[in-house]
Amino acid sequence: MRADKHRNKKKRIWASILILFLLLIGAGIGYSYYQYNQGVNQSLKKLNKDDTDTKVNYNFEGQKDQYGDTNILLLGSDARGDEASRADTIMIAHYNEDKGTFKLTSIMRDSYVQIPGYGKHKINSAFARGGPELMRQTIKQNFDIDLQYYAIVDFQGFVQLIDEAFPNGVEIDVEKKMTAYVDVPLQPGLQRLNGEEMLSYVRFRHDAVGDFGRVERQQKAVKAIGDQLASIQTVAKLPKLVGVVTPYINTNMDTSDMLFMAKDFFNDERGNVDTLRIPIDNSFTEKRVAKDGAVLDINLQKNKDALHEFITK
Repeated sequence: MRADKHRNKKKRIWASILILFLLLIGAGIGYSYYQYNQGVNQSLKKLNKDDTDTKVNYNFEGQKDQYGDTNILLLGSDARGDEASRADTIMIAHYNEDKGTFKLTSIMRDSYVQIPGYGKHKINSAFARGGPELMRQTIKQNFDIDLQYYAIVDFQGFVQLIDEAFPNGVEIDVEKKMTAYVDVPLQPGLQRLNGEEMLSYVRFRHDAVGDFGRVERQQKAVKAIGDQLASIQTVAKLPKLVGVVTPYINTNMDTSDMLFMAKDFFNDERGNVDTLRIPIDNSFTEKRVAKDGAVLDINLQKNKDALHEFITK
């Protein structure tokens, strides 16, 4: 009899613990949803919009690559995916779920490649000709790598993310004076940049190295943002941060996918984000062609080999 009472007491204790655990999960989900909506509404007010239904719904036939990794096509554009425009920034985020690691490849927009159905052109024109799906096909045909997701990011979304995540700015070493063709001029030196200043930093290209320097700064900025976010209590902020950028992003990723990957990206145990630039050094020539102007005529085999070695090492 006493043994039965003891067993019943243990069952009640475990039942209470289970109920408490479920309540905590429910509260966490509710809080995350609330924070996410707070972020969305905050950005919609800045955009003076009631909803995000004006975004173009793109067809995108992506899948994981042959190595089992998830590759995300990141396209920077001022058009927010609502109109035909060339992609100003082309990146691929490589995510290995088993290791929780990220790598980043930047493809220079003037790379002269075959675009399916259109012949040879600058790679950034694939977006204007056929949206992210044609860009996916172009990268697949030229570099033999599959992309599962795409995200077209308006640059103002980048500004809002920085200002929300870093009220005191992102610490970064501005390597030179940047005043030509930027909205916010920058002076050299280690400093904290707000969203508009960071946008000037990653878009500046009017110097002797042009787009090469800009790609290097974009990769440097991604690393700095990831490292500095990982050093603060980020997990609780993630739902709102995702909400803040959502109105500025056209993507085929679910919110849950973005949160899952963001959790790993902002994990302080993530390690370094390795980067690659295509074309790699000594694999291209600069020339001018009719209609496209100045292009980078790249050695496809060298760059394809470099990309696959980068992903798998």
